[in-house]
Amino acid sequence: MYLYVIDTSSLIHLKRINPMDVYPSVWERIEGLIKDGRLVSPKEVLFEIQEGDDELSDWAKRQKLLFKDPTQRQIEIVHEILQKFPSFIKMYRKYDADPWIVALAYEYATSPQQTLFEFEYESFEYESIEPIVVSEEKQRGNEVKIPLVCNKYGLNHINAITMFRTEGWKF
Repeated sequence: MYLYVIDTSSLIHLKRINPMDVYPSVWERIEGLIKDGRLVSPKEVLFEIQEGDDELSDWAKRQKLLFKDPTQRQIEIVHEILQKFPSFIKMYRKYDADPWIVALAYEYATSPQQTLFEFEYESFEYESIEPIVVSEEKQRGNEVKIPLVCNKYGLNHINAITMFRTEGWKF
């Protein structure tokens, strides 16, 4: 089973190319993944989105199951990531979810039980989980971006449209 860990960049991108009032079926499918426990994001993404104070911010506030509080293990992973890649965060930003995205996905990937969160459907609890990071970031040279750090941590990285294709969605 794929579990998608989505970044702010993908949610903003989706809002731009699929406005909620024009493409409600896109957002219904996204909400279905959230309800099924297959689309998650760290709480830092919510904080980044709320800085926009727009339709996406309002939508995000209603998605209680999407945003996960950090665990102690994630805090440790973020610390490790930032020791290896100090330029991964931008000091001028109030919030920077990037290391938290990788930490959440990595925690899923390395969890012996692979059941870190309660899923609505119990059958998911016993399936193998393959976390995939969803972000619109692209790797450029040696810049420390989500794709580079995902690669170093053995995590798959895709964009939102590839997630749609992986799920077999057609609109």
